[in-house]
Amino acid sequence: MTKLRFLPLLFILLLASCGRAQSVPQSLETGYAPLDKKLASLISADSVAIGARDAKALANAVFLDARETEEYKVSHLPGALLLGYDNMNLGVVKNVDKSRPIVVYCTVGYRSERAAKKLREAGFSKVYNLYGSLYAWKLAGFPLEDANGKPTDRLHTYNKKWGSFVPKSIGEKVY
Repeated sequence: MTKLRFLPLLFILLLASCGRAQSVPQSLETGYAPLDKKLASLISADSVAIGARDAKALANAVFLDARETEEYKVSHLPGALLLGYDNMNLGVVKNVDKSRPIVVYCTVGYRSERAAKKLREAGFSKVYNLYGSLYAWKLAGFPLEDANGKPTDRLHTYNKKWGSFVPKSIGEKVY
């Protein structure tokens, strides 16, 4: 009978642990607390997630943008190819060696996490999700380019709500 007294306490402890943010390795943190908190509850910080600094240093990587055309036109990582999301175009990687590193990104990493999974299912073996995606890249001080390949400080934030997870100093927010 005494063992049963502890069941309600155990139940409360289990409930309290549900919904807690996962532990995120320091290499994936963006350094901006509101964004890091949101990402910890939204995106996997697993072995296929990569931080902005590690992604930039990755030799011979192909960068794929898993956003929509209008977002890509505003700004994207230099040299990134548009993969898309709603109508994903796997044709952009048809000539890419399946063992070559691929880094997929979007605005924060939610869409790119799903796109990376599809690329792995298509046989690509070194596919990483850029944790924090475009936001993490920009917060790390790395450049973006516009549709003409020119440097830009404009940043498509998907919408106003998602734009609130990055500081005003990040650049001109577009949605």
